Amino acid sequence: MADQNGVFMGMDLRCQVNNHAHRTGEMDLERLLVRRGQPFSLALQCSTPLPPKHKLAMILHLGKEGEVVVKVLDARSGRDKWWFRQQRAQNEVLLTVHSPADTPVGIYSMTLLLLSPDGHILEQTTPETFYLLFNPWCKADSVYLPDEELLEEYILNENGLLYQGSWDQISSLPWNFGQFEQDVVDICFEILNNSPTALKNPEIDTANRADPVYVSRTITAMVNANDDRGVVSGRWDGKYDDGVSPTRWTGSVAILRRWSEAGAQRVRYGQCWVFSGVACTVLRCLGIPTRPVTNYSSAHDTDGNLNVDYLYNEQLESVSGGRKDMIWNYHCWVESWMDREDLPKGYDGWQALDPTPQERSDGVYCCGPCPVKAVRDGDVGMKYDAAFVFSEVNANLVTWIVYPDGQRSQVSLNQKTVGRNISTKSVYGDYREDITKHYKYPEGSVKEREVYEKAGRQITQLNGGPGQLELKIKHAQAILGTDFDVIVEVHNVGGEDTPAQLTVTSNAVTYNSLHRGECQRRTASLTVPAQKAHKEVMRLRYDHYGACVSEHNLIRVTALLQANSQPDVILQEVNIPLSMPQLHVKVVGDAVVSRKLIAHISFTNPLPITLRGGVFTVEGAGLTAPRELQAPGNIGPGEDVKVKLSFKPTRAGLRKLMVDFDADRLRDVKGIATLIVRNR
Repeated sequence: MADQNGVFMGMDLRCQVNNHAHRTGEMDLERLLVRRGQPFSLALQCSTPLPPKHKLAMILHLGKEGEVVVKVLDARSGRDKWWFRQQRAQNEVLLTVHSPADTPVGIYSMTLLLLSPDGHILEQTTPETFYLLFNPWCKADSVYLPDEELLEEYILNENGLLYQGSWDQISSLPWNFGQFEQDVVDICFEILNNSPTALKNPEIDTANRADPVYVSRTITAMVNANDDRGVVSGRWDGKYDDGVSPTRWTGSVAILRRWSEAGAQRVRYGQCWVFSGVACTVLRCLGIPTRPVTNYSSAHDTDGNLNVDYLYNEQLESVSGGRKDMIWNYHCWVESWMDREDLPKGYDGWQALDPTPQERSDGVYCCGPCPVKAVRDGDVGMKYDAAFVFSEVNANLVTWIVYPDGQRSQVSLNQKTVGRNISTKSVYGDYREDITKHYKYPEGSVKEREVYEKAGRQITQLNGGPGQLELKIKHAQAILGTDFDVIVEVHNVGGEDTPAQLTVTSNAVTYNSLHRGECQRRTASLTVPAQKAHKEVMRLRYDHYGACVSEHNLIRVTALLQANSQPDVILQEVNIPLSMPQLHVKVVGDAVVSRKLIAHISFTNPLPITLRGGVFTVEGAGLTAPRELQAPGNIGPGEDVKVKLSFKPTRAGLRKLMVDFDADRLRDVKGIATLIVRNR
């Protein structure tokens, strides 16, 4: 506001009208949040009508220190300029402000000036702040997505599913993205402001924020804390005492707030689904359509040869050493929708972005944006990181046996193991959509072979043809806390009885293939009759795996078969996810904004041991901020535990209350309640 004796009395930012029109009303109604390329209105109150020949001018400042100055023209201009038009009505002026669809996103400071007929500044308003976001509803914006149903999901939906488990036993994890929760938008811009480029050269960084390629790549680097003042610190060794176990998070909001409140100090700890969940929140909040993606049997190819090489000795002990190629049971990243004006025509649309710190890209731990189409078509030279993403979904798995004299023998080659059931949540409900076809052509098709050649991939050939013996591993559904059988079948498809050596091991592993301990091992000398099968049954008891099982509750069974009279060696491997119990969540009361509700949470300990230090974590966008409830004492085998929580919904609509339970010997137990909240 200007001097009390001046003409200007105040300015109404019309936040409610503008924010609803710009689809940011869920974010805030007290502050102005608008999307670029779409006009918004302001009302300037004056003490007297403005003199006819006096002019209004508008100045915008952008950047942490207002480094970038924008003069807004008072007449219609080209699409690449800011301009406004005005309608004067007695003591009020209604201004309609037009922004270019390619202007930088950010927090702007706006000042109105009153100019005399000869251009002198007579008066100016107190600066007002507004937020400018990407606009996927605007055709001229490079993130334009012409499908309202997709926008409802990939911009406006605060709840989602992250997929975990294994390719043949897929499970879903509810996640609270919470992109419209209080102050999350401020934290998103705070993340951008703490990037190395922003700290070193803020003016260049601010100008580059017009480009979603630049912004998404910056966010991908900043979500992990490896190189910079990033948000989440990754850890995979099971030691989380100085932080929070990755399995305990139920959403992004608590992580983002913790990072901001600590002065941009990294939050401990995350793993791939946490990194992807946080990245999805930030990108949706900024207005870039984004979805989380899970790739099953995801390759981490450390040497770039498009093969994942597993090396074992004859005792089935890993002898890879150093930096090892790995196949993760699953791996999560995100896709964002945008034009790629920095690439040849044809690479617009979904771009893969991976915030999990695996390999450096241009010296920084980030990955993407990589056009998904480039991955499918084998265009591995496209930026950014197409070769790495291609290997994640297309690498060969080659297994070798290394003998005491250093010689090694290739015992298996699988061209179909890597990149299975690539998944995201459907826009039409809480179920899985398979998007594998976006990343690769059907296995074994002519087009797939062409893509391999195009990518420069060498197809490794196995020595010799198929042998007489075949090896299969079967298992019933395995439930955490119970004993279960694994059956190894050796089939002799030849015409002669065949003697062989069989070694079977079971190991507790993490979802990204780190070994936590051997559960059980069995070796057997056997003779398999012609045209018959031999079955070896291994019973895995909780006593065997309970002490070493990882927080991902995954057992890997590996079988090695060597025929005595033949050079053939066969290796098979299966990952067995242990089924988890569920929390029961029931909400009692009338779901109305600001009216108290009670959530009853119950759980039965499935393990034959006592659980200690149990903690329930609860959160829900529009329902309650993240909260923790301690379990009432130790929980014995088969014992029930019940807690209750009161909360008052803050926003209407379809809402989800998400609950996690963690204890000393059991983690990642989830529950969810869905409710429809009405306005008063």
